[in-house]
Amino acid sequence: MWRSLASNMLTFLVVGLFLIGGAILWGQSQYTAEGPLDEAICLRVQSGSNMGKVSLNLAEEGAVSNASIFRIGANYSEKSSQLKAGSFLIEPHSSMSEIVDQITRSGASTCGTEIVLRVGVNHLETQVRELDPSTNEFTVTAEFDPAVDETPALYTEKAAEADTRFRISLAEGVTSWQIVEGLKQMPILEGEIATVPPEGTLAPDSYEVIKGASRQELLDKMAASQSKRLADAWESRDDGLPLESAQELLILASIIEKETGIPEERRDVASVFVNRLKQGMRLQTDPTVIYGITKGQGVLGRGLRQSELRGVTPWNTYVIEGLPPTPIASPGAASLEAAAHPAATDFVFFVADGSGGHAFSSTLEEHNRNVAKWRRIEAEKANN
Repeated sequence: MWRSLASNMLTFLVVGLFLIGGAILWGQSQYTAEGPLDEAICLRVQSGSNMGKVSLNLAEEGAVSNASIFRIGANYSEKSSQLKAGSFLIEPHSSMSEIVDQITRSGASTCGTEIVLRVGVNHLETQVRELDPSTNEFTVTAEFDPAVDETPALYTEKAAEADTRFRISLAEGVTSWQIVEGLKQMPILEGEIATVPPEGTLAPDSYEVIKGASRQELLDKMAASQSKRLADAWESRDDGLPLESAQELLILASIIEKETGIPEERRDVASVFVNRLKQGMRLQTDPTVIYGITKGQGVLGRGLRQSELRGVTPWNTYVIEGLPPTPIASPGAASLEAAAHPAATDFVFFVADGSGGHAFSSTLEEHNRNVAKWRRIEAEKANN
């Protein structure tokens, strides 16, 4: 009898162990398997939250099939204590394991609210925008000029939230003065800026910033990026360019940047200026005249006068020979590349063609025809 009872107990124990082992294997497979989520969601983890609350939230959103397995898996991998506050983009069919990794890794928000200061050539703008996880596109919920407009309540509310991300976006062709003035209008940054950096030395790009970041350190980061871009462009430049230094390449790139915003035209525009430099022709480009008037501090906001085209400044390429003494803006990487690798053309003239681009020519006769065509277009626009 005792022998039979012991045998039955042993059988139950073995079966129980097999069941437990099977349950563990099943749980492991569920933890690493593709998840049930069909569309991306933005998971917001509040400060002070825990893995239990997050697991229930994910289950309600349909991102995990079993909240308990998610919580046990996070505990077993010893990551529960590493939970970060923030807003996290959970991609469709992410496994529980992948979600745990995402919400415990760095704490950098990947969705939710983003506040962007956009420093443009003609305007300064702050945008509050929300990422739609299903389309991965932003919807602007508020926008204003921080230098002149009243700050919207939505901005104040969102800026105070711990998981809001901040970014500054610099357009190609902005000046160092415009960048500095923009940074002054970003209240989450700290510190004074002693001097405006030399023109052209700050890289146009999008920079993520955090509350309390130093304005000067951000400028240093922009300068380091532009220095690297310039060094790379100079190192890879074409042979035979009429340029003596990387600084001259930077100056030329800044003029190209201000002359066209059409990517396909940059190398042709570069070829015009390179050909003119080789032939000893004056560059005769309006943006250099404008810079001589504004020194990069704001926008001229009107057309140039004939007296200004004839006026002598160090930057007026209608009256000086060769390149101006400094860049006239911050060129982007594409304009640096165009200056280093101009198209192989014999163009020495270009003028607007009415489509937003330019008509290029190799002779004065052809150029005069293009100018006459452009003037007819302008007259038609004025009469409509």
